[in-house]
Amino acid sequence: MFREASQNRIFQDVVEQIQDAILDGRLHKGDTLPPERDLKEMFNTSRGTLREALRVLEERGLIEIKLGVRGGARVQKVSSRHASATLALLIRSRRVALNHLAEFREGMEGSVASLAAQRATDDDLEKLNHLLAEATRCVERGYAGRRAFWDVDRRFHRELARISGNPVYRLVLRSVHDNIHRYYDRYLSADAAELGENLEDMSEMVRAVAEGRADTARLLAQSHVLRFVRRMKAREARNGSVE
Repeated sequence: MFREASQNRIFQDVVEQIQDAILDGRLHKGDTLPPERDLKEMFNTSRGTLREALRVLEERGLIEIKLGVRGGARVQKVSSRHASATLALLIRSRRVALNHLAEFREGMEGSVASLAAQRATDDDLEKLNHLLAEATRCVERGYAGRRAFWDVDRRFHRELARISGNPVYRLVLRSVHDNIHRYYDRYLSADAAELGENLEDMSEMVRAVAEGRADTARLLAQSHVLRFVRRMKAREARNGSVE
């Protein structure tokens, strides 16, 4: 299954060979990798390099390393959890610049809204209208309802991603909207005007989705992202930039 690792990139080659064997289906969930001594011979590498490669694979969620007589490196089910956690950490730590986050969200949120307008069922529309009504009650509370409103906004965008039917959009936007509140806390005032504008955007997007106007839904989602990013960037300029 494995060949001697390329000596000029030995660590990376060991990681890639084992990873490819798992992703290609040559190794399945529950399979145990050969013993360490056998792997050393197969790859013609040192114990230290091999163990570091296995640790990387474990961090990626591809294997689980158990110690003891019955231990070893066991293949795990490929999961999106680790990729999602990495993206979440980047956003939560505000290591992504506002303009980069805006570029990413503008394209993705627009596509999601467009797909939702093409695929929404009556049950989907009922859920969106329920969230819209909940958001309206939050806005009526004014500044005191801002955090509850942001929670509804988060669920609203995640619901659009679910309706789109695309699991990649759903995974990525879940990570974005579960963590983007840290930017809101620092760069949005959450006054009545901001909350009102956000509510109006949500209302117009629900209407476009309900009427099946995919292009309109796309433009509304994009303008929604851009307007609030402009607000955050203006406040960022006053308060100092993120890393």
